[in-house]
Amino acid sequence: MKLLVVSAGLSSPSSTRLLADRLAASAAGRLRQAGATAETEVVELRDLALDIAKHLVTGFPPPALGAALGAVADADGLIAVTPVFNASYSGLFKSFFDLVDPDALTGTPVLLAATGGTARHSLVLDHALRPLFAHLWAPTVPTAVYAASEDWGSRGPGADGHADGLAARIDRAAGELAGLMAARPGTGTAGAGRDNGIPDVVPFEQQLARLGG
Repeated sequence: MKLLVVSAGLSSPSSTRLLADRLAASAAGRLRQAGATAETEVVELRDLALDIAKHLVTGFPPPALGAALGAVADADGLIAVTPVFNASYSGLFKSFFDLVDPDALTGTPVLLAATGGTARHSLVLDHALRPLFAHLWAPTVPTAVYAASEDWGSRGPGADGHADGLAARIDRAAGELAGLMAARPGTGTAGAGRDNGIPDVVPFEQQLARLGG
């Protein structure tokens, strides 16, 4: 399977890329537990900034950007990580996904994550990122991961108010992504996660049906 990581960090190195790498490593480990292997590819948007601007103006993607957009369409799972600017995703992050084909992510499970200097911006995951990927028909895993400056290296309660620390949230979110990827048709690992520590993720439609909605 193909696991694609999109990181919108602007510096090198960046906390955004660090979070992306930790999420990818955890998800790949969970997939191995489920008897699946994943080829991980990382797209650094900072390296494509000029290409993204050219595509927005001309309507034609340069080769490197075209390859990145193709990787989105081919992915079996996506980890999308952005820094927070003015209580929302970065302009570079949004510009890239504005160029993604509207049908490219249909049915592709997505793990959402963001970094910021303060825990006050953690709601960006729900009020900005989830609606964006809902518009692209991509199911997002229940656990999204926000990392504030004080979260790094902490083993106690996270700065965003969660009872567990950053490492635990990374592991939980990665397990949810791995579960959805392993259950996708054609992977040959559907249901394997039940015996390998991968939590079941119930689709929203099934949850609604159980509630009688």
